[in-house]
Amino acid sequence: MFDVGPEVDRLDKLTEAIIGGAIAVHRVLGPGLLESAYEKCLSLELAQAGIGFQRQEPLPIIYKGVRLDCGYRIDLVVERSIIVEIKAVERLMPVHEAQLLSYLKLADKRVGLLMNFHVPVLKNGLRRIVNNF
Repeated sequence: MFDVGPEVDRLDKLTEAIIGGAIAVHRVLGPGLLESAYEKCLSLELAQAGIGFQRQEPLPIIYKGVRLDCGYRIDLVVERSIIVEIKAVERLMPVHEAQLLSYLKLADKRVGLLMNFHVPVLKNGLRRIVNNF
């Protein structure tokens, strides 16, 4: 049987670090700004922590064997493993979770974080979504 323990531990620790960075951003900025502001500030937190990431990563769709650029972009891909989708909305809706799950499937990633910064307490705006994990 395949031992997934070390990978699970790595992803859990990375997820904790990302959430810690997001909480730091939210404590300084609070709710009410654009998603792009939170994305840039979280990027700075990740960079200062020595965590690798890509911003606005293009996400093509493979349809019937053909790669199509449909304009989708992932807010952050952290350490080539975790997708982070940033929102600044009144409340997270099922469509936001479905979007992240679709991104996980299309990018062949296992773990995603959905973060809504438009809340008084960030922990109330966090969702961890997994894809076949």
